[in-house]
Amino acid sequence: MSLFRSGPAALLGVLLLGACQSEQPSQAEDTEEETPPVPVETSVPVRGDVFAMYTGTAPIEAFAEANVIAKVDGEVRELLIEEGDDVSKGQVLARLDGDRLRLELNESEAKLRKLQRDYERNIDLQAKGLISDGDFEKIKYEMEALEAAFNLASLELDYTQIRAPIDGVIAERLVKLGNTISVGEALFKVTSLTPLVAYLHVPEREYRHIDPGQPVGIDIDALPGEPIAATVSRVSPVVDPQTGTFKITVEIVDMKRRIKPGMFGRIGVIYDVHEGALQIPRSAIIEDQGTASVFVVEEDRAVRKTIKTGYSNRGMVEVTSGLQDGEQVVTVGQASLKQDSRVSIIKQAGNAELAAEANEEGDEQQGSVDATSD
Repeated sequence: MSLFRSGPAALLGVLLLGACQSEQPSQAEDTEEETPPVPVETSVPVRGDVFAMYTGTAPIEAFAEANVIAKVDGEVRELLIEEGDDVSKGQVLARLDGDRLRLELNESEAKLRKLQRDYERNIDLQAKGLISDGDFEKIKYEMEALEAAFNLASLELDYTQIRAPIDGVIAERLVKLGNTISVGEALFKVTSLTPLVAYLHVPEREYRHIDPGQPVGIDIDALPGEPIAATVSRVSPVVDPQTGTFKITVEIVDMKRRIKPGMFGRIGVIYDVHEGALQIPRSAIIEDQGTASVFVVEEDRAVRKTIKTGYSNRGMVEVTSGLQDGEQVVTVGQASLKQDSRVSIIKQAGNAELAAEANEEGDEQQGSVDATSD
Protein backbone atom coordinates (compact mmCIF):
# COMPACT_ATOMS: atom_id res chain seq x y z
CA MET A 1 0.00 0.00 0.00
CA SER A 2 2.84 2.45 0.78
CA LEU A 3 4.52 1.72 -2.58
CA PHE A 4 1.21 2.20 -4.42
CA ARG A 5 0.60 5.54 -2.75
CA SER A 6 4.04 6.87 -3.72
CA GLY A 7 3.71 5.69 -7.32
CA PRO A 8 1.59 8.58 -8.73
CA ALA A 9 3.79 11.17 -7.07
CA ALA A 10 6.98 9.58 -8.41
CA LEU A 11 5.48 9.31 -11.87
CA LEU A 12 4.51 12.96 -11.83
CA GLY A 13 8.09 13.94 -10.85
CA VAL A 14 9.54 11.89 -13.71
CA LEU A 15 7.23 13.56 -16.21
CA LEU A 16 8.12 17.07 -14.98
CA LEU A 17 11.84 16.31 -15.16
CA GLY A 18 11.51 15.06 -18.71
CA ALA A 19 9.61 18.18 -19.67
CA CYS A 20 12.36 20.40 -18.27
CA GLN A 21 15.02 18.46 -20.12
CA SER A 22 13.09 18.66 -23.34
CA GLU A 23 12.88 22.44 -23.02
CA GLN A 24 16.68 22.99 -22.51
CA PRO A 25 17.75 22.57 -26.19
CA SER A 26 15.10 25.05 -27.23
CA GLN A 27 16.42 27.60 -24.75
CA ALA A 28 19.99 27.03 -26.01
CA GLU A 29 18.79 27.58 -29.55
CA ASP A 30 17.11 30.79 -28.47
CA THR A 31 20.35 31.91 -26.80
CA GLU A 32 22.29 31.19 -29.97
CA GLU A 33 19.82 33.06 -32.12
CA GLU A 34 19.96 36.01 -29.80
CA THR A 35 23.79 36.41 -30.21
CA PRO A 36 24.18 39.82 -31.88
CA PRO A 37 25.92 39.98 -35.28
CA VAL A 38 29.48 41.31 -35.40
CA PRO A 39 29.66 44.78 -36.98
CA VAL A 40 32.19 44.89 -39.82
CA GLU A 41 33.35 47.09 -42.66
CA THR A 42 33.76 45.59 -46.09
CA SER A 43 34.98 46.40 -49.56
CA VAL A 44 35.07 44.67 -52.91
CA PRO A 45 38.40 43.86 -54.59
CA VAL A 46 39.60 46.36 -57.17
CA ARG A 47 41.60 45.80 -60.32
CA GLY A 48 44.57 47.81 -61.41
CA ASP A 49 48.27 47.69 -62.21
CA VAL A 50 50.51 46.58 -59.37
CA PHE A 51 54.27 46.97 -59.39
CA ALA A 52 57.29 45.20 -58.00
CA MET A 53 59.81 47.75 -56.89
CA TYR A 54 62.85 48.44 -54.78
CA THR A 55 62.28 51.40 -52.50
CA GLY A 56 64.72 53.63 -50.66
CA THR A 57 65.32 57.23 -49.69
CA ALA A 58 67.82 59.79 -50.95
CA PRO A 59 68.21 63.57 -51.22
CA ILE A 60 67.63 65.27 -54.55
CA GLU A 61 70.78 66.86 -55.97
CA ALA A 62 71.76 69.01 -58.91
CA PHE A 63 73.61 67.11 -61.61
CA ALA A 64 75.80 70.15 -62.36
CA GLU A 65 76.85 72.79 -59.85
CA ALA A 66 79.69 75.28 -59.90
CA ASN A 67 81.24 77.91 -57.66
CA VAL A 68 82.28 80.99 -59.62
CA ILE A 69 85.62 82.23 -58.28
CA ALA A 70 87.70 85.30 -59.05
CA LYS A 71 90.74 84.71 -61.27
CA VAL A 72 92.15 88.24 -60.84
CA ASP A 73 92.13 90.84 -58.09
CA GLY A 74 89.89 93.85 -58.36
CA GLU A 75 86.96 95.87 -57.15
CA VAL A 76 83.41 94.86 -58.05
CA ARG A 77 82.15 97.64 -60.31
CA GLU A 78 78.95 96.02 -61.68
CA LEU A 79 76.56 93.26 -60.61
CA LEU A 80 74.42 92.14 -63.53
CA ILE A 81 72.39 89.32 -61.96
CA GLU A 82 70.71 88.37 -58.70
CA GLU A 83 69.88 85.15 -56.87
CA GLY A 84 67.22 83.17 -58.70
CA ASP A 85 68.12 84.53 -62.14
CA ASP A 86 68.63 82.08 -65.00
CA VAL A 87 72.03 82.28 -66.65
CA SER A 88 73.65 80.61 -69.62
CA LYS A 89 77.22 79.40 -69.99
CA GLY A 90 79.56 82.32 -70.71
CA GLN A 91 77.09 85.01 -69.61
CA VAL A 92 78.68 87.95 -67.77
CA LEU A 93 77.56 88.00 -64.14
CA ALA A 94 79.68 90.88 -62.83
CA ARG A 95 82.53 93.19 -63.83
CA LEU A 96 85.66 94.06 -61.88
CA ASP A 97 87.90 97.07 -61.98
CA GLY A 98 90.32 96.42 -64.86
CA ASP A 99 92.20 99.73 -65.18
CA ARG A 100 95.63 98.35 -64.22
CA LEU A 101 95.26 95.28 -66.43
CA ARG A 102 94.10 97.45 -69.32
CA LEU A 103 97.23 99.60 -69.06
CA GLU A 104 99.45 96.53 -68.89
CA LEU A 105 97.74 95.19 -72.01
CA ASN A 106 98.34 98.47 -73.87
CA GLU A 107 102.00 98.42 -72.87
CA SER A 108 102.39 94.83 -74.01
CA GLU A 109 100.67 95.60 -77.29
CA ALA A 110 102.99 98.56 -77.98
CA LYS A 111 106.12 96.49 -77.35
CA LEU A 112 104.81 93.73 -79.55
CA ARG A 113 104.07 96.09 -82.47
CA LYS A 114 107.58 97.60 -82.27
CA LEU A 115 109.21 94.19 -82.31
CA GLN A 116 106.98 93.03 -85.17
CA ARG A 117 108.19 95.96 -87.29
CA ASP A 118 111.81 95.15 -86.41
CA TYR A 119 111.22 91.53 -87.32
CA GLU A 120 109.73 92.45 -90.72
CA ARG A 121 112.74 94.65 -91.51
CA ASN A 122 115.17 91.92 -90.52
CA ILE A 123 113.49 89.44 -92.83
CA ASP A 124 114.89 91.34 -95.83
CA LEU A 125 118.28 91.83 -94.15
CA GLN A 126 118.53 88.15 -93.33
CA ALA A 127 117.63 87.25 -96.93
CA LYS A 128 120.43 89.49 -98.19
CA GLY A 129 122.89 88.07 -95.70
CA LEU A 130 123.26 91.35 -93.82
CA ILE A 131 122.26 89.81 -90.46
CA SER A 132 123.37 86.57 -88.98
CA ASP A 133 120.96 83.71 -88.54
CA GLY A 134 121.54 83.81 -84.79
CA ASP A 135 120.53 87.47 -84.46
CA PHE A 136 117.49 86.88 -86.64
CA GLU A 137 116.35 83.90 -84.55
CA LYS A 138 116.85 85.95 -81.38
CA ILE A 139 114.50 88.66 -82.66
CA LYS A 140 112.01 86.00 -83.67
CA TYR A 141 111.99 84.40 -80.19
CA GLU A 142 111.65 87.80 -78.52
CA MET A 143 108.64 88.55 -80.70
CA GLU A 144 107.03 85.20 -79.81
CA ALA A 145 107.61 85.90 -76.11
CA LEU A 146 105.96 89.32 -76.45
CA GLU A 147 103.01 87.72 -78.25
CA ALA A 148 102.57 85.32 -75.33
CA ALA A 149 102.81 88.20 -72.84
CA PHE A 150 100.24 90.15 -74.83
CA ASN A 151 97.86 87.18 -74.91
CA LEU A 152 98.28 86.68 -71.17
CA ALA A 153 97.54 90.34 -70.45
CA SER A 154 94.49 90.13 -72.71
CA LEU A 155 93.28 87.01 -70.87
CA GLU A 156 93.71 88.60 -67.45
CA LEU A 157 91.77 91.65 -68.58
CA ASP A 158 89.00 89.37 -69.82
CA TYR A 159 88.94 87.73 -66.36
CA THR A 160 87.55 90.98 -64.99
CA GLN A 161 84.34 89.91 -66.72
CA ILE A 162 82.96 87.30 -64.32
CA ARG A 163 81.20 84.68 -66.44
CA ALA A 164 78.90 81.73 -65.73
CA PRO A 165 80.72 78.41 -66.22
CA ILE A 166 77.50 76.42 -66.84
CA ASP A 167 73.84 76.89 -67.70
CA GLY A 168 71.70 77.15 -64.60
CA VAL A 169 70.28 79.45 -61.98
CA ILE A 170 72.09 81.69 -59.49
CA ALA A 171 71.73 79.82 -56.21
CA GLU A 172 73.88 82.20 -54.15
CA ARG A 173 75.46 85.62 -54.57
CA LEU A 174 78.44 85.86 -52.25
CA VAL A 175 79.73 89.31 -53.18
CA LYS A 176 78.44 92.87 -52.94
CA LEU A 177 78.92 95.89 -55.15
CA GLY A 178 82.12 97.71 -54.21
CA ASN A 179 83.83 94.72 -52.59
CA THR A 180 87.52 94.32 -53.31
CA ILE A 181 88.14 90.68 -54.04
CA SER A 182 91.24 88.56 -54.36
CA VAL A 183 92.17 85.64 -56.58
CA GLY A 184 90.34 82.47 -55.62
CA GLU A 185 87.51 84.18 -53.75
CA ALA A 186 84.04 82.70 -54.36
CA LEU A 187 81.59 85.15 -55.94
CA PHE A 188 78.54 83.13 -57.06
CA LYS A 189 77.11 79.63 -56.93
CA VAL A 190 75.42 78.41 -60.10
CA THR A 191 73.15 75.36 -59.97
CA SER A 192 71.72 73.50 -62.94
CA LEU A 193 68.12 72.43 -62.31
CA THR A 194 67.84 70.22 -65.39
CA PRO A 195 68.35 67.42 -64.84
CA LEU A 196 68.20 66.72 -61.14
CA VAL A 197 69.57 63.45 -59.80
CA ALA A 198 69.30 61.17 -56.79
CA TYR A 199 71.92 58.59 -55.88
CA LEU A 200 70.51 55.41 -54.36
CA HIS A 201 72.67 52.68 -52.83
CA VAL A 202 71.02 49.31 -53.42
CA PRO A 203 71.91 45.95 -51.78
CA GLU A 204 73.85 43.67 -54.08
CA ARG A 205 71.11 40.99 -53.98
CA GLU A 206 68.96 43.34 -56.09
CA TYR A 207 71.58 43.81 -58.81
CA ARG A 208 69.77 41.49 -61.26
CA HIS A 209 66.57 43.54 -60.91
CA ILE A 210 67.95 47.03 -61.69
CA ASP A 211 68.76 48.20 -65.21
CA PRO A 212 69.21 51.60 -66.89
CA GLY A 213 65.99 52.95 -68.36
CA GLN A 214 63.66 51.49 -65.73
CA PRO A 215 60.85 53.81 -64.57
CA VAL A 216 61.04 55.38 -61.12
CA GLY A 217 58.41 56.98 -58.90
CA ILE A 218 59.48 59.58 -56.33
CA ASP A 219 57.37 60.81 -53.42
CA ILE A 220 58.42 64.14 -51.89
CA ASP A 221 56.70 65.31 -48.71
CA ALA A 222 56.91 68.95 -49.81
CA LEU A 223 55.05 68.09 -53.04
CA PRO A 224 52.02 65.96 -52.13
CA GLY A 225 50.12 64.22 -54.88
CA GLU A 226 51.02 61.70 -57.53
CA PRO A 227 54.59 60.32 -57.50
CA ILE A 228 57.02 62.20 -59.71
CA ALA A 229 58.17 60.23 -62.75
CA ALA A 230 61.90 59.67 -63.19
CA THR A 231 64.27 57.16 -64.80
CA VAL A 232 67.27 55.06 -63.83
CA SER A 233 70.01 56.65 -65.93
CA ARG A 234 73.10 54.75 -64.73
CA VAL A 235 73.92 51.63 -62.73
CA SER A 236 77.38 51.26 -61.21
CA PRO A 237 79.22 48.23 -62.61
CA VAL A 238 80.87 47.47 -59.25
CA VAL A 239 79.68 46.59 -55.75
CA ASP A 240 81.22 48.31 -52.75
CA PRO A 241 82.76 45.47 -50.69
CA GLN A 242 82.51 47.46 -47.46
CA THR A 243 78.77 48.20 -47.66
CA GLY A 244 77.63 45.42 -50.00
CA THR A 245 75.76 47.95 -52.13
CA PHE A 246 75.98 49.36 -55.63
CA LYS A 247 75.05 52.88 -56.69
CA ILE A 248 72.32 53.78 -59.14
CA THR A 249 71.68 57.24 -60.53
CA VAL A 250 68.08 58.36 -60.89
CA GLU A 251 67.55 61.25 -63.31
CA ILE A 252 64.63 63.66 -62.87
CA VAL A 253 63.50 66.16 -65.49
CA ASP A 254 61.23 68.77 -63.88
CA MET A 255 60.31 71.41 -66.43
CA LYS A 256 58.02 73.17 -63.92
CA ARG A 257 60.88 73.45 -61.42
CA ARG A 258 58.79 72.29 -58.49
CA ILE A 259 61.60 70.10 -57.19
CA LYS A 260 64.54 71.82 -55.53
CA PRO A 261 67.99 70.42 -54.78
CA GLY A 262 68.13 69.35 -51.16
CA MET A 263 64.58 67.99 -51.00
CA PHE A 264 64.25 64.47 -49.59
CA GLY A 265 62.57 61.81 -51.70
CA ARG A 266 61.23 58.29 -51.22
CA ILE A 267 62.28 56.52 -54.38
CA GLY A 268 60.72 53.41 -55.90
CA VAL A 269 62.47 51.68 -58.80
CA ILE A 270 59.87 49.67 -60.73
CA TYR A 271 61.30 46.45 -62.18
CA ASP A 272 58.10 44.46 -62.91
CA VAL A 273 54.38 45.14 -63.38
CA HIS A 274 51.21 43.03 -63.30
CA GLU A 275 48.47 44.73 -65.26
CA GLY A 276 44.84 44.54 -64.16
CA ALA A 277 45.66 42.63 -60.98
CA LEU A 278 42.98 41.86 -58.36
CA GLN A 279 43.82 43.83 -55.21
CA ILE A 280 42.52 44.21 -51.66
CA PRO A 281 43.63 46.40 -48.72
CA ARG A 282 46.49 45.01 -46.66
CA SER A 283 44.35 45.50 -43.54
CA ALA A 284 41.96 42.77 -44.74
CA ILE A 285 44.59 40.03 -44.73
CA ILE A 286 45.03 37.72 -41.76
CA GLU A 287 48.48 36.15 -41.45
CA ASP A 288 48.68 32.84 -39.59
CA GLN A 289 51.88 30.76 -39.65
CA GLY A 290 52.77 31.87 -43.14
CA THR A 291 49.27 31.42 -44.53
CA ALA A 292 47.23 34.41 -45.71
CA SER A 293 43.46 34.44 -45.47
CA VAL A 294 40.49 36.81 -45.51
CA PHE A 295 36.89 36.79 -44.34
CA VAL A 296 34.20 37.33 -46.95
CA VAL A 297 30.51 37.92 -46.27
CA GLU A 298 28.08 35.40 -47.72
CA GLU A 299 24.39 35.74 -46.74
CA ASP A 300 25.23 37.66 -43.54
CA ARG A 301 27.76 35.04 -42.52
CA ALA A 302 31.56 35.28 -42.34
CA VAL A 303 33.38 32.73 -44.47
CA ARG A 304 37.14 32.40 -44.16
CA LYS A 305 39.08 31.89 -47.38
CA THR A 306 42.75 31.11 -47.88
CA ILE A 307 44.39 33.29 -50.51
CA LYS A 308 47.74 33.66 -52.23
CA THR A 309 49.24 37.13 -52.53
CA GLY A 310 51.58 38.77 -55.00
CA TYR A 311 52.98 42.27 -55.29
CA SER A 312 51.93 45.09 -52.98
CA ASN A 313 51.87 48.83 -53.52
CA ARG A 314 50.59 51.70 -51.40
CA GLY A 315 48.54 49.65 -48.95
CA MET A 316 47.03 47.37 -51.62
CA VAL A 317 48.01 43.71 -52.02
CA GLU A 318 47.63 41.63 -55.16
CA VAL A 319 45.56 38.42 -54.75
CA THR A 320 46.65 35.75 -57.21
CA SER A 321 44.19 33.03 -56.10
CA GLY A 322 41.42 32.31 -53.60
CA LEU A 323 39.25 35.36 -54.24
CA GLN A 324 36.86 36.54 -56.95
CA ASP A 325 35.70 39.91 -58.22
CA GLY A 326 32.67 41.28 -56.41
CA GLU A 327 33.12 39.37 -53.15
CA GLN A 328 32.56 41.35 -49.95
CA VAL A 329 35.90 41.29 -48.13
CA VAL A 330 35.94 42.24 -44.44
CA THR A 331 38.47 45.05 -43.89
CA VAL A 332 37.59 46.07 -40.31
CA GLY A 333 36.32 43.80 -37.53
CA GLN A 334 37.75 40.49 -38.71
CA ALA A 335 39.61 39.96 -35.43
CA SER A 336 36.26 39.18 -33.76
CA LEU A 337 35.09 36.74 -36.42
CA LYS A 338 35.00 32.98 -36.62
CA GLN A 339 33.84 30.70 -39.38
CA ASP A 340 30.09 31.23 -39.99
CA SER A 341 29.83 34.12 -37.53
CA ARG A 342 26.83 36.36 -38.14
CA VAL A 343 27.90 39.81 -39.34
CA SER A 344 26.33 43.20 -39.86
CA ILE A 345 27.88 45.43 -42.52
CA ILE A 346 28.05 48.97 -41.15
CA LYS A 347 30.16 50.41 -43.97
CA GLN A 348 31.05 49.32 -47.46
CA ALA A 349 33.95 51.17 -49.06
CA GLY A 350 33.71 51.97 -52.76
CA ASN A 351 36.56 51.70 -55.23
CA ALA A 352 37.44 55.41 -55.11
CA GLU A 353 37.39 55.52 -51.32
CA LEU A 354 39.40 52.32 -51.15
CA ALA A 355 42.09 53.71 -53.44
CA ALA A 356 42.30 56.92 -51.41
CA GLU A 357 42.70 55.04 -48.13
CA ALA A 358 45.34 52.82 -49.68
CA ASN A 359 47.32 55.82 -50.88
CA GLU A 360 47.22 57.34 -47.42
CA GLU A 361 48.40 54.12 -45.81
CA GLY A 362 51.44 53.75 -48.09
CA ASP A 363 53.07 50.46 -47.28
CA GLU A 364 56.49 51.05 -48.87
CA GLN A 365 59.36 50.92 -46.42
CA GLN A 366 62.93 52.13 -46.83
CA GLY A 367 65.21 49.52 -48.36
CA SER A 368 62.39 47.04 -48.97
CA VAL A 369 61.56 45.03 -52.06
CA ASP A 370 57.96 44.03 -52.76
CA ALA A 371 57.87 40.54 -54.23
CA THR A 372 55.49 37.69 -54.93
CA SER A 373 54.64 35.31 -52.15
CA ASP A 374 56.42 32.46 -53.84
